[in-house]
Amino acid sequence: MNWDRVEGNWKLVKGRLKEQWGKLTDDDLDVIAGKRDQLSGKIQERYGLARDVADSQISDWERDVKDDDWFAASNRRV
Repeated sequence: MNWDRVEGNWKLVKGRLKEQWGKLTDDDLDVIAGKRDQLSGKIQERYGLARDVADSQISDWERDVKDDDWFAASNRRV
C-alpha cells in the first residue's frame, strides 16, 4: 500500500480503518487526516499499545490491503 494513496483517498479509507480499529472515532479519523504517524498515535491511545505494536499492526494492515480492490472501485462510475 502506498501511503500517499491512502492520504489522497482518505474518505474512502476511513471506513476501512474503522472496520479494523473500531475504537477510533470519526473525530480521531478527521484529526489523523491520512497521516500514518497520527494513526499510529491514535491506535496507541485507544488500545493502550506500545508504538512498535501499533506500527506493526498498521504494517500488517497495509500488507493485507489490495490497492486495486479499493481504489479501482472508487474510480468507477455507476
